[in-house]
Amino acid sequence: MTISNPGHASKRKEGSPAVLVLEDGRSFRGRAYGAVGETFGEAVFSTGMTGYQETLTDPSYHRQVVVMTAPHVGNTGVNDEDPESKRIWVSGYVVRDPARVPSNWRSRRSLDEELASQGVVGISGIDTRALTRHLRERGAMRVGIFSGNALEDEGVMLAKVRQTPEMAGADLAAEVATKETYVVPAVGAKKFTVAAIDLGIKGMTPHRMAERGIEVHVLPATATLEEVYAVKPDGVFFSNGPGDPSTADHPVSVMRGVLERKTPLFGICFGNQILGRSLGFGTYKLKYGHRGINQPVQDRTTGKVEVTAHNHGFAVDAPLDRVSDTEFGRAEVSHVCLNDKVVEGLQLLDQPAFSVQYHPEAAAGPHDAAYLFDRFVTLMEGKRA
Repeated sequence: MTISNPGHASKRKEGSPAVLVLEDGRSFRGRAYGAVGETFGEAVFSTGMTGYQETLTDPSYHRQVVVMTAPHVGNTGVNDEDPESKRIWVSGYVVRDPARVPSNWRSRRSLDEELASQGVVGISGIDTRALTRHLRERGAMRVGIFSGNALEDEGVMLAKVRQTPEMAGADLAAEVATKETYVVPAVGAKKFTVAAIDLGIKGMTPHRMAERGIEVHVLPATATLEEVYAVKPDGVFFSNGPGDPSTADHPVSVMRGVLERKTPLFGICFGNQILGRSLGFGTYKLKYGHRGINQPVQDRTTGKVEVTAHNHGFAVDAPLDRVSDTEFGRAEVSHVCLNDKVVEGLQLLDQPAFSVQYHPEAAAGPHDAAYLFDRFVTLMEGKRA
């Protein structure tokens, strides 16, 4: 089934014809946005109305084609201060109405120019609301975007999409993580040292810790337990990242070693799923995931409801109604999504370890969950006492 351009979008003269083809055969025709060519990935949607630069440069979006539900994207252009990493990680980008002229005092170039310069194939001028509804009903799925010389018969393009790998079973963390250890110094007086396992870490995360007097040693995803403890950490952090947590056997092994030593531990996103697996819980793929900066989560330890930033397509399968006995003591679900009751946080009750499924560093906002870094500091202070 083909969806034509909305009438107002068809007036855009820039951009060659482009088509988006989903693995179930549905297609949407629009105009090229960013680089011209072809690209493949998992089609997912993000509900954020701002923060597109942070989204694009989040390593957790590796091998995903991001559909923006907000209709107008690119208003503030692109600057050199807000990226969460050194490059754009999304494999494709889908917008309805790109900004014609960016307007912001920090803007250095347009979003279209940035996508093109980094070779990111995108499409504009399609009905992103219809596409989002389709993904909500059918689930996240493989997709291809084609423009320029890559345009072929739709049957041929569909066959190419169906030949690409699925996200389930994908082991991607090592593809986006640092290859060499680096250090983010504490801001002001150094109070603690943290070993941060990079599974796809965002730049704001070590910055949030550094603001609290933490010297952060960022280690590759392949770091061993011995390498973690070589930095003499007061705490260990496991970051966000892409892929299927069921493949992350090495990070799980390292985390179990940290738990055995009872070192204060904090995990975010992929790190939450790693903690779940380390405690003996399973993980599963969500139908269409949580992505955006407006997701309501309840901190069950306080009863407080927070508006939070999410980017995850997998979740931990842990009981919401009881405390669980694990190899490392009692564990409970500390946070839950109020939209669908998905597990959004875990904590151990008999040793200093906790995690959340969302992003408390949230550079583009909201900042409701920034206190979690203070909670990590409190655990490290308690260990010293």
